[in-house]
Amino acid sequence: MEVSLNLLVLRCKSIEKSKEFYEKLGVSFKQEQHGGGPVHYAAEFGGIVFELYPLLPEEIVDRSRLGFSLMIDDVSKFLRSVDIEIVSSYEFNNKLVLVVQDPDVRKIELCQAQL
Repeated sequence: MEVSLNLLVLRCKSIEKSKEFYEKLGVSFKQEQHGGGPVHYAAEFGGIVFELYPLLPEEIVDRSRLGFSLMIDDVSKFLRSVDIEIVSSYEFNNKLVLVVQDPDVRKIELCQAQL
């Protein structure tokens, strides 16, 4: 049996702030609403649908951790240019991984993709 991930939904305190953050990383969203459901944002890349939904009043923000590979030469220089603070870093498989936080304080790992 083969399994692959095709959907990731994040519940966010402010989907507008989260959308702005992830757009800085190069994610392009479109606004959607299905039937009577909430307005939300969706993007598709790498065969995965990535959605930002509003956090319901009774919900708490999860502690999910995401990782993205960026097709750029210098990830730390890029993050400085878009005013995203690096909170920590580590090396894995001879790659520098930079950790930032999204508006809901989820840790997001960023590294340079193989160019």
